[in-house]
Amino acid sequence: MSRRIVLASTSPYRRELLARLGLPFATAAPGVDETPRAGEAPAALVARLAEAKARAVAPAFPDALVIGSDQVAVLEDGTLLTKPGGHERARAQLAAASGRTVTFLTGLCLLDAATGAAQTDVVPFRVRFRTLDPERIERYLARERPYDCAGSFRSEGLGIALFRAMEGEDPTALVGLPLIRLVDFLAAAGVAVP
Repeated sequence: MSRRIVLASTSPYRRELLARLGLPFATAAPGVDETPRAGEAPAALVARLAEAKARAVAPAFPDALVIGSDQVAVLEDGTLLTKPGGHERARAQLAAASGRTVTFLTGLCLLDAATGAAQTDVVPFRVRFRTLDPERIERYLARERPYDCAGSFRSEGLGIALFRAMEGEDPTALVGLPLIRLVDFLAAAGVAVP
């Protein structure tokens, strides 16, 4: 018997990634407050939010495997780059990332709603940005408008032109849903992919 799978996200990027696995799934909005706690480390933040999102959705799907995910970008000095929400903040984030290495931390949780057992992990992915002058930043923002993306860019789109190099074990982690780790979680829960 196959288990129902639910993605606790309304992100079109995560939905597209999960669809690559060829498993039927539903989506649900988790409605979780994503505010960091005082002194909370970035990795702890994304792990907590990924699980909180899965647990928020689980009561509506009591027999499902629920996937939660959350992502932040972190500059070398520890500054968090979250979803900018608008043009001015996106411009400032890209200017801050210019010529620097940014680590993207993606929290992942697979929650068995029937038992309450959760598998969680944080998957890092590093990006070295090119030096970005103000005109290049403005051209990019005008074309892609990445205001709903951590770090203010879309690596699966034109954002790739902003990078000098990428480093990590799972490129899907950069987009926001680490599929390699998720396949491990699903296998542990008895779901074979493919």
